[in-house]
Amino acid sequence: MLVIRRHPGQAIQIGEDVEVLVIDCGSGRVKLGIRAPKQVHVMRSEVRHTREENLVAARAFATAGCESPPETSAVVPLLLAVVP
Repeated sequence: MLVIRRHPGQAIQIGEDVEVLVIDCGSGRVKLGIRAPKQVHVMRSEVRHTREENLVAARAFATAGCESPPETSAVVPLLLAVVP
């Protein structure tokens, strides 16, 4: 793992097509901007993990012959926004 310190306004380049810009730092958080081609999928790791768990559960229901999944409060809504 490469660890790099950056200040707001500074960026790192990943390959030829991906740039990660530090927009803001503070309160134990960092706001990043990511410029990448549309064919490069960018998502938070916890969203990816939840998506993978949901796909595994859906496949399990499909192979078990269930018509619909049981009621659950663990459904996490997902909202993605593309910022030019």
